[in-house]
Order: sequence, then structure tokens, then C-alpha cells
Amino acid sequence: MSLLPCKLLSLRPPNTKPGLPCSYWKLRYRCPQTIRVLCAKRTGKQRYPSEKKKIKLKHKEILADGKSKNKFQGIWRLSKLGVPVSKDPGKDFLGVSDGLLEAIAKVLEFPVAAMLPSEAFTVVRKSFDARKMLKDPKFVYIVDMDVQKLVSLEPRTEDFITMLEPRVGMVEHMPHTKISEDLISVINDCKKTAEGTVSRASGSKIYSLSGGTNIYPTAPKPRIAVVGSGPSGLFAALVLAELGANVTLIERGQPVEQRGRDIGALVVRRILQMESNFCFGEGGAGTWSDGKLVTRIGRNSDSVMAVLKTLVHFGAPKGILVNGKPHLGTDKLIPLLRNFRQHLQDLGVTIKFGKRVDDLLVEDAQVVGVKVSDSINSLQSNSQKWGYDAVVLAVGHSARDIYEMLLSHNMHLISKDFAVGLRIEHPQEVINRIQYSGVATEVRNGRGKVPVADYKLVKYISGEDGDAHVGAMDRSCYSFCMCPGGQVVLTSTNPSEICINGMSFSRRASKWANAALVVNVSTEDFGSLNFHGPLAGVEFQREFERRAAIMGGGNFVVPVQTVTDFLDNKLSVTSVPPSSYRLGVKAAYLNELYTTHITQALKHSISMFDKELPGFISKEALLHGVETRTSSPVQIPRSIHTYESTSLKGLYPVGEGAGYAGGIVSAAVDGMYAGFAVARSFELCHDGVESILGKAHSPGFVKY
Repeated sequence: MSLLPCKLLSLRPPNTKPGLPCSYWKLRYRCPQTIRVLCAKRTGKQRYPSEKKKIKLKHKEILADGKSKNKFQGIWRLSKLGVPVSKDPGKDFLGVSDGLLEAIAKVLEFPVAAMLPSEAFTVVRKSFDARKMLKDPKFVYIVDMDVQKLVSLEPRTEDFITMLEPRVGMVEHMPHTKISEDLISVINDCKKTAEGTVSRASGSKIYSLSGGTNIYPTAPKPRIAVVGSGPSGLFAALVLAELGANVTLIERGQPVEQRGRDIGALVVRRILQMESNFCFGEGGAGTWSDGKLVTRIGRNSDSVMAVLKTLVHFGAPKGILVNGKPHLGTDKLIPLLRNFRQHLQDLGVTIKFGKRVDDLLVEDAQVVGVKVSDSINSLQSNSQKWGYDAVVLAVGHSARDIYEMLLSHNMHLISKDFAVGLRIEHPQEVINRIQYSGVATEVRNGRGKVPVADYKLVKYISGEDGDAHVGAMDRSCYSFCMCPGGQVVLTSTNPSEICINGMSFSRRASKWANAALVVNVSTEDFGSLNFHGPLAGVEFQREFERRAAIMGGGNFVVPVQTVTDFLDNKLSVTSVPPSSYRLGVKAAYLNELYTTHITQALKHSISMFDKELPGFISKEALLHGVETRTSSPVQIPRSIHTYESTSLKGLYPVGEGAGYAGGIVSAAVDGMYAGFAVARSFELCHDGVESILGKAHSPGFVKY
């Protein structure tokens, strides 16, 4: 491809002196902007022709759109603003610094950054970029610029806004912006704008989310049970209660205060409470975890922002709205959940802790209630039958008894793919050095300028990669739930099984970094161990959790092996490196834990990960077994539009345990939309939520 030489054409205002700088004339006159004709460059990997064509068309659309609209209306969004570490106040500062003003001035071609008023700019996103291709690590910002405020505070910027043009992925003009609100505000605004509301006989009201007038016959409040107080259950209960339903929230575990004491008894005295542990209890499995709020269902979507702002409403730090990789930490989640619980109770929600749902009450293929028992005193016969008009099933992926109960009602369940593997742990300093090189000293146990280093690794392994033992099928291998500055914890719900996970506190100050290294498994893998049917994945999990317990020798001791020994197919007699796991570890031959195909895939992926992060393979790196509960092994089919089960009317399966979410945010979003769907079915509200919060993501695909 021949390249045309770059040219620079400069247009000067008439009757000007050539000796004066161009910046002088830009300030004094509304002169045309310097026109730069840029040549094409062959840098990096070339894009596919279709991709280049798409970018060209998008660029033309943006330019055409920008010329037709008033540049002084709305806001301009400036992206990819890089600020070197030396010029940034640090990760905990989320305002507009002098270094950021310099980056903004460069985009606007404004000569004096100090003259730009910081009040005209709002930080939308702040991330840290320490990729090896960069000469110096930097913070990367997305900033919204309020044009009218900017010009009113600094009139000399008017000429520069006039000359500002949209650029794909960097400069975007948004004449009409919609400010995202938290879920409570969204519902309350709908109540205020709905002109036609009518009181039901029992005091409930009917709201039109689209603001129209709709009158329904008077009727009592619908009685709705929400089973499970994880993110999906909490947000479903919040929507239904705000819209006037009579909601009962049923949780087999304990509130966070008692749950914390039960987890303490497990860690210190090895006492496992079967119904109150790292998996079961208020807030779900994510409470005693890292509290990650990253998601792949649209970081800037209205639905995700509604969830994040609702968390802020209940006490989460405002930084989660701005941080590129937002997380809460267990210490922040506990008070947040207390506030969430209090708000639900103020709305009239009845919360039943320590109550396990043992069965559904079904009449004519319609769920009419639940059969519950005391989960603490399970030896006593204390079952009760509670009647409801609908049941929202928002259990987690470890509620295996629920799957078995559903099968007893001949419900259609689908065995789905998930991932299994091992959890790897390094000293955090090692990961800091690998990722940050020269600025690793700026981490300072989570109190420095740069965030504690993490990583995300993904590889696709094919049987054609040169290793005939990789597996009978192609597999995705990836890191999962990476916890920088965290610890490895026990997530078993049965004393004869070992299952682990990772957690961090908000500061991420621990001296260890851990992450799951997992490979995807499917029905072919289940069948190789003679596990078939809808619960084949559950039995597959149990098999390896029992093997891990035997390898550890019992008493919740976890089997471990150094990465170097694992790759060399040996078990050193020397002592293993220290681990953050507090219940004890035992050197074991993890090569014999999983099937050959899974083990070989793990080895192959670790070797490839070391090429991406040199030093990842080291004698200090310790593998822990096993990580099996990455997502639900079962999906409960439901209607795309109504969220109702396709097998039983009146049952609404939602969240991670139902196979429709993965992680705190996606589970909360699924519960939120399900809440609106249930409310519509009982005429508590009218259609229109998608016009406010956007279209729900496809319920058939789990995204993290």
C-alpha cells in the first residue's frame, strides 16, 4: 500500500503579523482551526477490511451528526485521557486534577490548562493502565464536559468549542443526555409522573412506568415470596415492595451479623454451620468475597448504573461509579446489607432468616406457596406451609437441594456448561512486580497511588496446539475471580467436601494474590464419569470436591501443590510455600485430582499464561484444590418476556442459581427485571421499564 506524505496546512486570520504565535490569534479571533491531513500508518496488527469499513462509516456519521447540532448544547464526552502516575494524585482521587486538565487542554487545543475551570468537568471513569507496551504507566480517564458551564466560567474557550469535532472513540458530542438514577428514584419518579393511579381495596396502587393513565379494578395486594437474599433476591424484593406488593423474603441462612460469627467459628474452630457459611446467608455467596462489581452486560448501561447507584444509596462508596474495576470488599458489604435490609423492612417486607424452603406447594401446575422448615433445628419436625400468589426463586448455585426438589415436580431442568480448576496463589509483591515493574513500589499494601495489581488471563486451547493430551475437545482456559491482596477461603456446604474461593477486603492489603485457573467442562466430561441427566454437572462437582477432601486428609485441610511441581508431575518432599488459607494445607499430588483432559488443559494454559506474565510460574506460586462452583451447573427454563417458569406457573427462577447471571451486578440486574416482570403480571405496573432502564440482556446467556 503506498502512503501519501503528510501535509500541514495552516490558515491565518487576515492582516496578522507572522511573528505572533498561533495561540494568540486563537484567543483573539474566531479563526479557522489548523487543518491537519494525517497519513495512514501500518502500526500493530492491521484491522480486517470489514472492521475498517465499519469504523469509516461510523466516523462519517459522527462528523455529519456533529455538524448538524449545536456544539454548545448538552455535553461532550472525552475519552482515553492519559495522565502519568507522577502527575496524578492517585487511585483514590476521583476529581479533576491539574494533570487531567492538561490532558483535556490537549484535546481542546487550549493553550493554558490552568485556565480551564475544573467545575465544568466530571470524571465518568478512571482506570489504571500499566501494559508493557506503554513507556510509562498512566491513569486513563473518561470525562464529561459541560459546555455551557465551561463557556460561562471561561469565555475564551468558546472559540475552541466551535472548532471541536467528534472523533470516534475519543470525542463524542451528546446534545441530549439522560442522567442515570438509582432504582428507588426511578420507581419514585414513575409514581410521581403517573397521572392515573387508583387505590386498591387494601391500599396498594397501580403505577404506569410509561407515565400513562391506566385504571384497574380494586384488588388486594398480591402476596409474593422471594426465596434467597442474594443480589437477585434483594433487588427483586425491592422492586416488588416499592410497587406495592406484599413481599416475604425467605433466607435459609442468617443475617450478616450472625453469619459473620458462624464464619468465624468455621475459620477458628472448624465448625461448619450447614446453613450459615460462606455460601448461605444474607447477601449470598458474594458477601464474603471480593465484592467485585465488574460485569460484561454493559458497564455504562442504565440498568447497571441503576444497580450501582442503588448500592451507593445504601452505603457503598461513590468511587464504584467511577473506578474502571469497581469492588466493595466484605467490610463494605456488611453495613450496606444492613441498610438494604432496613429499607425493605420499612417498606413492609417480612424477612424470614433461618428458614429453608423444602418444597413448593403446587395445585393444577400452579405454584400456590412453599413448604418451609427451621434450617437451624433441622432435626425437629417443624415444617410449615405458607401460601403465596407467586414465588420468585432466587437461590444461589450451591442450593443443590432446590434442584432435586424441582425435579420431584417433573420440572424441566437443563444441564449446562461451567468451569472447574484450581486456585493459584502468589505473593502479592510478585504480581506487583510482574504487572507494574518500576511503579510496583507505589502499591504500598493498597494505600499507595496505584491500585493493587491484578490480572485477567484467557486462552483458547485446541487439540491441534501440538499436545495430543490437551483434551478430546477444544477448551477455554481462563483466570476467574482474581482477588488481589486477598485470601483463599472455604466455601464447602458439606463437611465431606472441599470447595474453595477467594475473598478480599476493600483495601486489599493482604500479602497474597489469588485467582481461580479454570477450564470449561460440558456434558461430554460429565458422561466420561457416567454422570447423566439434568443434575450431571452437580454430581461432577461433588465428585471432585470429595476427592479434594480425601487428598487433604479431612478436617477441612486443603490439598496444595507448587506450580513447578504440578508442571513437572512430581511432589517435592520439602515444605510448601505459606498459604493464606487459614484451616491448613497439605502437599498433595494434584495431577491425579482431575481427569487427564482437564489436568493437561490446566498445565497447557499455565505455560501460556507465563508467556504473557513472565514469572507467573515460580516456586512461590501455590495451587489449591478445588475450584468447582464458578457458575450454576443447571439452568431452569423460563419465558424470555415474563420470566415465569416454562414448567410451573407462578414460579419465577432468577439469578445465578437459575443459570441466568454470574456475579453480583448481573444477578442484581436479573432480579430487578424479574421484579418488574412479576409486578406487571399482577398489574402493579404497566410496561415501560425498558424505556427507562434499557433492554434486558439475553436471559439465555450467562455473562460475568
